[in-house]
Amino acid sequence: MRIGMLTGGGDVPGLNVAIKTVVREAARRGWTVTGLRRGWESLVHYDPADPASAAWLMDLSPERVRTIDRTGGTILHTSRIDPDRLPAGEVPAHLKHLLGAGAKTADLTKGAIAAFEALKLDALIAVGGDGTLAYGARLAREGLPIVTFPKTMDNDVWGTDVCIGYSTAITRSVDAITALRTTAGSHERVLIVELFGRRSGETALLSGLLADADRTLISEVPVDAERLAQFASADHAANPSRYCVIVAAEGVTLEGGAEVEHGEEDAYGRRKLGGIGEVIGAEIKQRTGLDTIVQRLAYMMRSGPPDSFDRMLATGFATMAVELVEQKRFGRFCAVQGGKYVALDADAPSKGRRGVDVARNYDREAYRPRIRAMDGRPAFIG
Repeated sequence: MRIGMLTGGGDVPGLNVAIKTVVREAARRGWTVTGLRRGWESLVHYDPADPASAAWLMDLSPERVRTIDRTGGTILHTSRIDPDRLPAGEVPAHLKHLLGAGAKTADLTKGAIAAFEALKLDALIAVGGDGTLAYGARLAREGLPIVTFPKTMDNDVWGTDVCIGYSTAITRSVDAITALRTTAGSHERVLIVELFGRRSGETALLSGLLADADRTLISEVPVDAERLAQFASADHAANPSRYCVIVAAEGVTLEGGAEVEHGEEDAYGRRKLGGIGEVIGAEIKQRTGLDTIVQRLAYMMRSGPPDSFDRMLATGFATMAVELVEQKRFGRFCAVQGGKYVALDADAPSKGRRGVDVARNYDREAYRPRIRAMDGRPAFIG
């Protein structure tokens, strides 16, 4: 049996562990694994009539992946394209026939399926966040033999309690927040640490809780600037070292305001989120006179090798994916629910969006995590 494997969306620590595990589990069964480089872009650009298309492929032998688990990122590289609505200007020459006259986007699914068939693959394993998983579900509906599993440090994929990359992002964030206290204390300032988290504040919530931040701001709860400034002033005064710590998800908004975006729009009209830390810092400075330090952790949260939990999770998901292929249980999405691995329909992530359970895990008046009702809950708070 020949398996194809790809990783899509943003990179996270643990992807290389997943790749290595798939390859090893396949080798034990006498199968081979072909890596598809740059996510879904590989199936869009692979042209069996063009020898240069081999550049989109990577032979994933056990020898090739022997040491990759020691580093973060993904050796298969990644992309954020949506093959069912690819901008007209990005449609490769061999698929131009799928672009309607005057159309701004093209659905290249037929081309992706043709590439899969030309590669003589028996199954495909795709790892990614919402976008990658949604297109994986589309291919499953088209009859492609596919299995998917989730990665995202935002932990916002519906249907699973936890995703690859989430634990390491929290570990990195807690370490950084703790280290930044020395500078905040030395200069007696308000420290604002901005973390990734576009629609879900889960990463900020748990990082703020474990780092014992004074206030934690999440994407799900708009912030009253005056009330936050009063909290910051009181927290600063109450600290013998005269500083305080505020953790904020990048998707936080002030009451009556919009998300803070920056940069140019991509081909899909999306702009990068980020900068709420500076907005909050300016509000606090104006209302209290206190000086601030604003630190956006950004890609530091997703860089470097995975922590032990992400290694374990990636190993579990990858092993399960190969087992599902062996059982020919295609069109499945590997998830964790209640601390147990489960196989759901591939379209499960499209049924909703995960976010902070505000009533159960957050004090929206005090802008602080408040974890309650622990009896019977999974060990990984979410």
